[in-house]
Amino acid sequence: MISPNLRAACLAIAIAATGCAGGPQGERPETALPPTAAGYPQGAVTLIAPANPGGGWDQTARQIQQVWTETGILGVPVEVVNRGGAGGTIGLADLVTRYDGDPRNLMVFGQVMLGSIRTNASPVSIDQTVPLARLLNEYEVVTVPADSPYRTIEELLEDFRRDPAAVSWAGGSAGGIDHILAGLIAQAAGVDPRRVNYIAYSGGGEAAAAVMGGHVTLGLSGVGEWKAYIASGRMRPIAVSSPERTGDGVTPTLRESGLDVVLSNWRGISAPPGTDDETREWLIRALEGMRESEAWQRILRANEWEDSFLPGAAFEAFLQNEVATVDETLRAIGLIR
Repeated sequence: MISPNLRAACLAIAIAATGCAGGPQGERPETALPPTAAGYPQGAVTLIAPANPGGGWDQTARQIQQVWTETGILGVPVEVVNRGGAGGTIGLADLVTRYDGDPRNLMVFGQVMLGSIRTNASPVSIDQTVPLARLLNEYEVVTVPADSPYRTIEELLEDFRRDPAAVSWAGGSAGGIDHILAGLIAQAAGVDPRRVNYIAYSGGGEAAAAVMGGHVTLGLSGVGEWKAYIASGRMRPIAVSSPERTGDGVTPTLRESGLDVVLSNWRGISAPPGTDDETREWLIRALEGMRESEAWQRILRANEWEDSFLPGAAFEAFLQNEVATVDETLRAIGLIR
């Protein structure tokens, strides 16, 4: 006779193996997709966050992990690994070379990576991957340390115009969305973008620490990325890059401050080269299921992310246009020739 303790242990093992809340061993969660003809997925799925912990890619990967785990859409465990460095191109190189043909390894990425590929002269590019879907848009926030003498961006720009080198800007990787925003602000303020004293960090968490520690004059990042730091009072927002005020409506837009600048960042997810069409469509359906879940919609609202879901071929076409746009912008603000 099987003891109650042994029966409970066996049940716990079955639940852990299937990701469901109950049922016999081997039973898939009701929300899980049926496997592909090739049996995919076989084993855990890994989400690569191509940055250090604390930034937008890391945050997005862990939110996807949370929803896929809660809903049981994949029917297998989901892990997140960080591959930081070179604006995400180290993680990209892993996906393209190390995980070629193994779609159990996926990568979160976004506009930042497109600029980093150019500024880092990366030997690998995003067109070597298999794009799955664009997930969201996020606007940028301009912040200063909590004890900064600057109460408005207009005050800060007065000193910036007078001595650009004396004003230091913290943000993500060189050539990324934060760096582009700094260049566009300078351009709109009548300052040569090449004179921006931009300090690149490998993750949003490191850039936030520089702002909160008073090591830089101001910082740039996604609204959702730094929302908790702002709420805690450790940094103060002075402008947002959205066309209209977001969140509580207190922080003015760059346009309201006299700068004709609107900029949003997007994030998506890609599979490695060698991913077959059937598996790609299976993964897109898994992302569609995530998007339709109330859990994901709550995450979008909590982080002030805009739903910009764009799957498959449409996302691939968007990427081709976006690469050209980013290249043009980087040239215009002097970050590449």
